[in-house]
Amino acid sequence: MPGLLSTYHRSGRVMVLRGVYAPQEDTLLLSEALGRERVGAGTSVLDVGTGSGFIALAAARRGARVTAVDRTRRAVLATRLNAALAGLRVEAVRGDLLTPAGGRRFDLILSNPPYVPAPDAAPPRRGSARAWDAGKDGRLVIDRLCAGAAGLLRPGGVLLLVHSALCGIPATLERLERAGLSAQVTDRRSVPFGPVLASRRQWLLGCGLIASGDDKEELVIIRAERIE
Repeated sequence: MPGLLSTYHRSGRVMVLRGVYAPQEDTLLLSEALGRERVGAGTSVLDVGTGSGFIALAAARRGARVTAVDRTRRAVLATRLNAALAGLRVEAVRGDLLTPAGGRRFDLILSNPPYVPAPDAAPPRRGSARAWDAGKDGRLVIDRLCAGAAGLLRPGGVLLLVHSALCGIPATLERLERAGLSAQVTDRRSVPFGPVLASRRQWLLGCGLIASGDDKEELVIIRAERIE
């Protein structure tokens, strides 16, 4: 088994392979939003960028039929391992964002995508940074989700998307509305800069993404529903 295993326990327990994104404040924010949705036996759920599978397992515990997607082999392996340890059924597949789900329809799409602005315009090709770096404006993955999610939702289906205020919440709301979804911010949480943002403070200042003295990042959940 590649890498070392560690454990995480808070609102659940998962094994985390080295190099796979471990549950953090953004994960827990999404978990809380998921808890308010009507999920039960027969609900079809797509978890995009599943990482350790923490959110996928939360949906599966409520009886949902869950498909979990990630582009890294280790994340898919971690999700399968955690589902097996929990005695839950989760279809974990490797692929690029929404591509593995093409042609299917879901009641609920969940995603905690890469959203951190990075000096490099191109996404990282390897390493842990693939879980958070998303180009100079932080929108490389979010824009693709906005463009493709509506086509995978059933009428009345919902997208729950983790988002940072650093990468333009109004732009995301506008894109989702243009795609035919009714979108709004439902949750907000301010968290201290982690090591990645702290290391990029001067660059973020130079780009005008933060102000002098800022030491916290606002995370939000955007809820978008297909009305038709």
